Amino acid sequence: MTQSYSPVTKTLHWLTALLILSAFPLGLLANNAPFATSDEIASKALLFSLHKTIGVAAFFTALTRILWALTQTPPADLHPDRRLETFAAHLVHWLLYISMLLVPLTGWINHAASTGFAPIWWPFGQSLPLVPKSETVSALFSAGHWVFTKILLAAVALHIAGALKHAFIDRDETLRRMLPGKTPATAATNRSRAPMLAATALYSAAIALGVWLGQPTAQTDAKQLASVNSDWTVTDGALALTVTQFGSEVSGNFTDWTADISFDPATGTGTTDVTVNIASLSLGSVSAQALGPDFFDAQTHHTAHFKATIAPQGDHFAATGTLTLKGKEHPLTLPFTLDITDGTALMAGQVTLNRLDFGIGETLPDETTLKYPVAINISLTAS
Repeated sequence: MTQSYSPVTKTLHWLTALLILSAFPLGLLANNAPFATSDEIASKALLFSLHKTIGVAAFFTALTRILWALTQTPPADLHPDRRLETFAAHLVHWLLYISMLLVPLTGWINHAASTGFAPIWWPFGQSLPLVPKSETVSALFSAGHWVFTKILLAAVALHIAGALKHAFIDRDETLRRMLPGKTPATAATNRSRAPMLAATALYSAAIALGVWLGQPTAQTDAKQLASVNSDWTVTDGALALTVTQFGSEVSGNFTDWTADISFDPATGTGTTDVTVNIASLSLGSVSAQALGPDFFDAQTHHTAHFKATIAPQGDHFAATGTLTLKGKEHPLTLPFTLDITDGTALMAGQVTLNRLDFGIGETLPDETTLKYPVAINISLTAS
């Protein structure tokens, strides 16, 4: 029986190559692009969206190519007597096949697990089944994506180098039989499983490295706030915020904050003094951007401060005072509900701020990139 590469195989090969060689530079440009101004953020998001969209297309193209290859019998090796060279060629092919699936897949899962800008332009894929919105999951698959792209890049470079060697040094049919047109058919032969096993072993090590790199690390650069003495001690709580970037909501929270609360349930009055560690902000894939000098500027302004008096307001309560954020003071009234049972208070409140009131995102003077409103949600349990 004789075999040669079919037109379908050739088409899938070159389409895969085009997508991979397009995604690589787009990803590199997107990662290194600045995002200090509105135009720069828009350009960065455009590059990332292109990269992600092409990546999803590359995944399905590679999957189609692999499924098609399973139905075909590949041509025999042209130089089976060169055992080391033949082994290396097949090893690279297996690394390419695995990488063509895992590189876009890990990037896709990272996108689905994170919150941030740069949507995928296909009418699907912003979320994936069984993939939660989780910074831990996002970090794990981001690390895997980083490791696997290095293997893919090395495999592509070796594959191209091998093709050029066959074309200009060996002057054989290796490259020509993947080009359009007919080439002499060669007998099909069984191939060793050793290259596949070697590629699997190498990728097992790469997966272990990706898992290790994706483990959360303790933040040692952000000094934790000291505890405060308070009439009411907060035993549990959340301080969350939601912004709208490129039309999509991005939610996060501050993990380090303190509250000095004095409150008399009999009169419904009291005071509160809240301090927030700005560096403790977690805001999905845009955390680093949000802490930068154009936004919260955590390096210069370490804390935010809200000091207010508490009073009844209809069927709920309100904390009325001043919020100091990024060196700017602005009056703020926080309406909230309160339920006190057996000495335990459950409080929940929401307020919307205008980011420009505090000089946040002044380089984005319109709402094309980042909306003005920032929703703040507070809940706590105190005793």
